[in-house]
Amino acid sequence: MKNLANAVRLALVSSAAFASTHTMAQDTQAVDANVEKIQVTGSRISRQGAIAPSPVTVLSGESLLNTGAMNIGEVLNELPALASTYSMGNSGQYIGTAGLNILDLRGMGVDRTLVLVDGKRHVSSSAGSAAVDTNTIPTSWIERVEIITGGASAVYGADAVTGVVNFVLKKNIEGFDASITRGYANDNNYQNEKYQASYGFNFDNDRGNVAFAAEYSSQNRLNALDNPWTATSYREIAYDSIFAEGRTADQLDSTAYPDNFYTADSGLYAINNSGVFAGNSKSFNADGTLKDVYTGDIVDGSECVNCDYLNLRQFTDLQPEFDRTNLNVKGNYDLNDDTLVYAQAKYSRTRAQSIGQPAFFYGNPINTVSIDNPLLDDIVTDYMTQQGLQEITINRMMTDLGRRVEDDERETTRFVVGVEGLVADVWEYEAYLNYGETELERANSNNLVYANYENALNAKADQFGTAFCADREARLAGCVPVDIFGEGAPSQAAIDYINTTSVGTSKIQQYNAAASVSNAGIYELPAGYVGFAAGVEYRKEKSEINEPENAGGTFFNALGEDRGEYSVEEIFSEVTVPVLADLPGIELLTVDGAIRIANYSSIGNATSWKLGLDWEVMEDLRLRATRSSALRAPNIGELFGEASETYFPVDDPCKTTNIAELSQDSQGLRQANCAALGVPADFNSDYDDSLVDGQSGGNRNLRAEQSTSETIGLIYQPSWFKGFTATVDYWEIELTDAISQVDAQTIVDRCVDSTSGVDNEYCGLISRNAAGEISLIQSYSLNLAGQEASGVDFEFGYDFDALEGSFRTNVIATYLDERKEYPFQENTEEFYQYAGTEGEATWQGTFSLNYDRGDWQASWKTRYIDRVSLYTNQSLALNPNPSTLMDNPSYAITDVTVGYNFANGVSLSVGVDNLFNRALPLGTTGTGEFDGAYDNIGRFGYVTVAYSM
Repeated sequence: MKNLANAVRLALVSSAAFASTHTMAQDTQAVDANVEKIQVTGSRISRQGAIAPSPVTVLSGESLLNTGAMNIGEVLNELPALASTYSMGNSGQYIGTAGLNILDLRGMGVDRTLVLVDGKRHVSSSAGSAAVDTNTIPTSWIERVEIITGGASAVYGADAVTGVVNFVLKKNIEGFDASITRGYANDNNYQNEKYQASYGFNFDNDRGNVAFAAEYSSQNRLNALDNPWTATSYREIAYDSIFAEGRTADQLDSTAYPDNFYTADSGLYAINNSGVFAGNSKSFNADGTLKDVYTGDIVDGSECVNCDYLNLRQFTDLQPEFDRTNLNVKGNYDLNDDTLVYAQAKYSRTRAQSIGQPAFFYGNPINTVSIDNPLLDDIVTDYMTQQGLQEITINRMMTDLGRRVEDDERETTRFVVGVEGLVADVWEYEAYLNYGETELERANSNNLVYANYENALNAKADQFGTAFCADREARLAGCVPVDIFGEGAPSQAAIDYINTTSVGTSKIQQYNAAASVSNAGIYELPAGYVGFAAGVEYRKEKSEINEPENAGGTFFNALGEDRGEYSVEEIFSEVTVPVLADLPGIELLTVDGAIRIANYSSIGNATSWKLGLDWEVMEDLRLRATRSSALRAPNIGELFGEASETYFPVDDPCKTTNIAELSQDSQGLRQANCAALGVPADFNSDYDDSLVDGQSGGNRNLRAEQSTSETIGLIYQPSWFKGFTATVDYWEIELTDAISQVDAQTIVDRCVDSTSGVDNEYCGLISRNAAGEISLIQSYSLNLAGQEASGVDFEFGYDFDALEGSFRTNVIATYLDERKEYPFQENTEEFYQYAGTEGEATWQGTFSLNYDRGDWQASWKTRYIDRVSLYTNQSLALNPNPSTLMDNPSYAITDVTVGYNFANGVSLSVGVDNLFNRALPLGTTGTGEFDGAYDNIGRFGYVTVAYSM
């Protein structure tokens, strides 16, 4: 048992920052010719010669820790196969997600990437989903990370539509290790710190091992105004406004005459922190007196250039305040030579703070004050009298009431107990129980209560001229008048009355039990031994979200309380069959197969399968191919999600101006349908200039998503070029019955353009008021969409000795050929092509160079992202010249480290991330869904002091 475990360890430890499994297997065979079988990444069967049956990238734990990044997820997101959907900088995109770092293979959705720890499921970190936060994984114990694509669902389980990321922890941990890292940015106030300690020891004549680990890390908040790259306000300003003249007909579609100019020092003048009124021409000084709004020489609607504009970047945080504490304990014990029992326990707490915009009022009648408001300055009331105004409606960012703050605290606990061993010297087995739980407390402070605000704004004066709230019941409830006439005018007492803190909670539970057996030599064929593995697995997922009772009637969206659970029983099997061997052009030809049959309490039966071919053409060259079918069952949020309040941007197709743009035949159809909905014939309201009320939620009738994937590749290790390895893999993924929500504009368009009239599923999702205006749009999860993606992965490594030391080089790159999304899978003519657009670069790659010489180590890593368009081909076909800012240029940043190991066990390393201080592409902040791959901190230096004994 111990010999086999050592063989497994030797086979999979990477000597480079990035290494292919094939390379490591060959090295292992050279080291120990007595090893008969070793565990292969991407398979449950131990084999002779550990050749990965599926494309695999392996990263050593050492390389992942050798960085100034806050956590491992940040480093993994630098790989071209992973999209930066949830990095630290862009984690606060949605409510309750601050501080999450979730992996997204191929950019096809975080719920379609299966994350495992030691090949086992891990409890989710986001309620209603299966997404695992990499912050909860103990970094000091990571031996390697395996990224597996092609056929992973049949081997490892559902949800592996795009692949698996498996964190493999160290087995026996002996000795004491500790490290301290402190890092500081060069051009701003960002800094972070990491502390790690681990201790393990053997007992009972080395039959048992126990280890403990503790980690703490934190970072401070970084605001966009504190970074010179993101401090300047930019807006899209129309050509006509810039040049004060229109374009001729032949210039309208010319790229030399764009619709808009991306312009610095521009922004909104129709709203600010002090308050704007009187046709957006007047504002307030800090003392409440009147001032004119200076709009400058270039005005474009509510925006202007070099004027009194509002810089919205003041409300953008590039990095959240964050801290993480992880505590881990594990142990194993050999009951005898063939039986080992093990146990693991962990506690992780992550806290993150996301600060967004304050409450605001823009054209909202709530923010209307009468001329007799005692808090108005006499100069303002004199102006109102002169203009014949009895009241004014004020556009205002309520910044002095406090930016809205979300504090997220997550606590994750996980326990694993199991047994593994050998039966009859040939059958390997493992059985385990796994329980995980994540609890979130989300506190949203500075949440404006509309009723309190209206009461505070409705002020009167007593006989002494003192302002008080006009509503008697409000006064008894503690109402304090609010002064909004000038930035900084509201009193703290008024702020305390108006705002509230809304606290929501969620709880996720996962129960998992599995057992498996495998035999690498169940039957001998002329070409070699047949391998076999089989097992059973049970899993139960529970999730609930409890929203705050006081959220209603506040600026905070009213969210649904998702509650649900499902269970799944699975059986799986895998077989590998050597077909031919020792023939001209066929050193060895092996066929692999795997199948997994699942029974879900939510959707019924589902099956995943995989077929693979491994062909060793000659000693230097190997070909491999897989075809597989995977599934993803709908998660709890998609199934049981209660309707939540949201807002949709729409252009009402029933407006006469929109109908007039249609052909004559189409006009008649739409007019009839709009009339049937109660819309007046002369309807042309501009109400849809603002967002329309909406609801979004889950659907209990969802089916599983289905996907097929294919890979074909080669591994080349030329004997004439020692130390060099090349792998090239073509991959293709097709996803059908994809779970998505129809966008609001599509819902309203399909409603009124239906040839069967308005009695259709889309019109049933729309409510209109007596005036014909849309008052509510409902959007629910449906199995409507499809996705396709294809590309080529490259990995080249070359290790050599020179300059009295050893060099290890590696290149990992991906060429993205296609990334299509079909809103309606039955209509293959209508799709979005995202390959080559922001977040979906055609070429991405990482080059690493490591050098070791005695006690010295040094590394160089450069990451490259190709130029990306900010517009899809489809949108450019409709409008070829929307802006002067059409793309993000190619982007490359370099990280370097150098370190020295002292004889007393102390080591010191110094590193610089973004060595050349590469700036963000113009217009990006690194906080959006698609620009998270760009570094928004800048040059960042760090020092690590470590001790090992």
